[in-house]
Amino acid sequence: MTGVAAATPLSPTLEEVDDTDLPTKRKGWGIATYVAAGWLILIVLAAILAPVLPLNDPAAQVAQKRLAPFQPGEPILGTDASGRDMLARVIFGARMSLFISFSAVMIGWVVGGVLGLLSGYFRNWIGNALVSLFDILLAIPQLVLALSLVSVLKGNPADPDSHGLPIPLTLIFALGLVSIPLLARITRASTLTWSQREFVMAARAQGATHGRILFR
Repeated sequence: MTGVAAATPLSPTLEEVDDTDLPTKRKGWGIATYVAAGWLILIVLAAILAPVLPLNDPAAQVAQKRLAPFQPGEPILGTDASGRDMLARVIFGARMSLFISFSAVMIGWVVGGVLGLLSGYFRNWIGNALVSLFDILLAIPQLVLALSLVSVLKGNPADPDSHGLPIPLTLIFALGLVSIPLLARITRASTLTWSQREFVMAARAQGATHGRILFR
């Protein structure tokens, strides 16, 4: 019996390749992303340009009673119970909201970044103590921790002998402290990876100080 050579399967042509085998293209931003980004930019610009916009004084009384929004000849968003322009109060209030949020994020980013860098680089009692501190702060619900800090730092307004911080500073410190362990854990995870790279080991072998390695 003569042997028949098995036919070698040919590579599939372009028409035979399934679409699922091809690498998928990275999708761009959707319409919702552009809408959200545009709305955020509009809010930031309105807050920054609030002093030069044709707005009423947010503390001035422009009506004798509460007005509903979208009435002809009246403020666009109406007025509150004291007759103050709601649109002016919202835009001027956005300035303080943006300042508080930006300051709180900066505190969490700077302090959390430094603590996460130290906890990931020093794998001794310093790193263990910082990790334990992060775990303790993360074990407490963030909203409960923030409200507790606000109630302690602001003091008692009814007590003249109570010396508390102003409300904006209280919110900045409370929100900043809440965000510290989250950003610290992210920084620590990245530091654990980079601290074992070859150039870090070479710097240690050459006698580079810890401060120089961490700074670079």
